Amino acid sequence: MEKHNWLEDILALIIGSIMVSLGLFFFKDTQLLTGGTAGLALLSNQFIALSFGQIFLLINLPFFILGFAKMGAGFTLRTVACVALVSLMTDYLHLVISLSELNRAYAALSGGFLIGTGMLILIRHKGSLGGVNILALYLQQTFNIRAGHVQMALDVLIVATSYFLVPLSILLWSIVGAIALNIVIALNHKSGRYQGLS
Repeated sequence: MEKHNWLEDILALIIGSIMVSLGLFFFKDTQLLTGGTAGLALLSNQFIALSFGQIFLLINLPFFILGFAKMGAGFTLRTVACVALVSLMTDYLHLVISLSELNRAYAALSGGFLIGTGMLILIRHKGSLGGVNILALYLQQTFNIRAGHVQMALDVLIVATSYFLVPLSILLWSIVGAIALNIVIALNHKSGRYQGLS
């Protein structure tokens, strides 16, 4: 199968990061949470005097080491770039987008679909958002366990642990968002499915 060239990879990583940051912006605006390190950053952002992007970058630092050891330098460099882009864009999207009202149900579904699609683009171009995503991809490559299933299980677990920290309505819509995100990955990222396709 023909590999993507460097320009295609750069464009895809930018597009994927934009989609993820817009989905996270929807979640942040409606106080929803998600799984993975992004979810931990959104939750921590409510209690720590640092921006989402700063927290997201800090949480991911140890996972960059894991990514380098298990997935290689190229994957890790792409992941660092994606995490940095998502951190910056999510923090500063308010400068270009102003929302007077955003329905929480719509934010959960569309935000989840945007993040999932963005992550899928990153995965197809050998990048990720770090954290749980690195673990899910490693398990798929090594043990052929679907990345989407691993991601969904861990994401729902992370969101569910927020039970004592956020109102029940926010928790329930956050779970809907996490499921929407992972449905995109589970349906579209199956090992070997796209080999040989142009």
